[in-house]
Amino acid sequence: MVVGHGSDVHRFDPDQPCRLACLEWPGSPGLAGHSDGDAAAHAVCDALLSAAGLGDLGGNFGTSRPEWAGASGVALLAETARRVRATGWSVGNVSVQIIGSRPKIAPRRAEAEAALSNAIDAPVRLSATTTDGLGFTGRGEGLAATAVALLYKR
Repeated sequence: MVVGHGSDVHRFDPDQPCRLACLEWPGSPGLAGHSDGDAAAHAVCDALLSAAGLGDLGGNFGTSRPEWAGASGVALLAETARRVRATGWSVGNVSVQIIGSRPKIAPRRAEAEAALSNAIDAPVRLSATTTDGLGFTGRGEGLAATAVALLYKR
């Protein structure tokens, strides 16, 4: 078994729709990014890629890869899971935490966990926290996310 850690950060962009944890969040400002800005999905990708020894999100889907411009978190997660499995690993589970004051995750936690889990065909657990007004997340300038993935050799 191996463990990988991932993280992602995006600033808010009110001109974009909010996509987070593979869901749309009407009424919340969107997140800027090369793809859809889904910090939770991107942190999961980062953790999976790291654990499998495949590098990181930027190396696989970054701004130097125009074919991934505007890609959804679901598409990135599905492709990441495909790449991980192609190297002989299976996904045991993933835990991801969103850090920020909005949108409120608790009312849609189960829906978000299902969407993330379906995208990688493995269990994903989601939590959220705030920074009590500290830093860029506390000032409401953006969101961060961290994830841990457990892989095992098939």
